[in-house]
Amino acid sequence: MKTSVVSAVSTLLVGILFCPMVIAAPSMPSDLQIVQPDPSLPKELSAFFGKWEGTGRMAYFLIVERIDTEKANLCIWESSYEGAPGWARYDPQVIKEGKKYKLWYSGRYGSCELTLKGETLNWSRRSPLGSEDVRLSRVP
Repeated sequence: MKTSVVSAVSTLLVGILFCPMVIAAPSMPSDLQIVQPDPSLPKELSAFFGKWEGTGRMAYFLIVERIDTEKANLCIWESSYEGAPGWARYDPQVIKEGKKYKLWYSGRYGSCELTLKGETLNWSRRSPLGSEDVRLSRVP
């Protein structure tokens, strides 16, 4: 009995830990305006540009459709959020701290910050109702 319970729990845990999670990308917004970053933009800043996906409380899909030294344009989609309008748009400020950059904006969840760490886009959201940190991976 003990062996079969341990075996069943072990199998379940291995399945959860190693089963690849796939996020079905939503259909793209019809008004998407992808503008390649200017080649003179620092690579640490132009690295934000592109499509990103990840999971936290929900599945997220984020597109940095335009970026320059002062601001960016974002399109963000969230799964399973009642009342969400589908895609939401934000225009974060570009902030330089030393040699690193971050994107900051105030959204429906309070203060939001995007930073890069290697190939990961970290999205921190802070509000009086709670906080969430989501790690996003680049997608083609």
